[in-house]
Amino acid sequence: MRQTEVVEICLLAGKIMLQSGAETYRVEDTMIRIAQAFAIENAQVHATPTAIMFGYDITAPTHFVRIEERATDLHKVSQVNSISRHVSSQQLSIEEADKQLRQVDQQRDTYPNWVQLLAAAFASGGFTIMFDGRWSDFIPAVIVGGIGYGMMRYLHNVIKIRFFAEFLASILLGVSAFFVVQIGWGLEIDNIIIGSVMPLVPGLLITNAVRDLMAGHLVSGITKGAEAFLTAFAIGAGVSIIFFLVR
Repeated sequence: MRQTEVVEICLLAGKIMLQSGAETYRVEDTMIRIAQAFAIENAQVHATPTAIMFGYDITAPTHFVRIEERATDLHKVSQVNSISRHVSSQQLSIEEADKQLRQVDQQRDTYPNWVQLLAAAFASGGFTIMFDGRWSDFIPAVIVGGIGYGMMRYLHNVIKIRFFAEFLASILLGVSAFFVVQIGWGLEIDNIIIGSVMPLVPGLLITNAVRDLMAGHLVSGITKGAEAFLTAFAIGAGVSIIFFLVR
């Protein structure tokens, strides 16, 4: 019974971390530390971006959890790491650790959609200025960036294939940038588009892919790298179509 409870805790911790955007090697390390804290010394863990396999011994049955949805919630990753540290220092029992992990799993403390949209919009304007754009293009970039990010979030809920959602959102972003320049609100369409696409760029995915590769997790690193490449390609292709049509 104790082994079953430890397995459930380890799988829950790993599932929360993977769904929240944690690196694969961090997920495996956290699960092993939790298992060792509860006297399971030979725990075997294999995590990929879409699944976790865990066994409390080399010859023990393997337990499997599939990861179907992934997002970015680094606060949850930090919370699970904190619980893991408390478990490792013998400050939490099995029951307490299980209770806290389930509370973290049920949390929905991400910022509201309108806050994320506003942040992405102003970030677009900021990136436009950072990339040597003009201050006169700040407001147009804010508008275009907000439109592009909002459409991407909407299309993610409608189209389950995320690359098509990002492709269509980047097309709308390019059309919006062309429109604001044509009506005289903006001056340089290049800088406006460069700043506006930055909230769509899979920065965390690229970082995790590199860190997993450096940690020796070749399968996860290559998988995340391919996903980041396809996302970047979808964004670039959508913007390129607009440039091809208007020039």
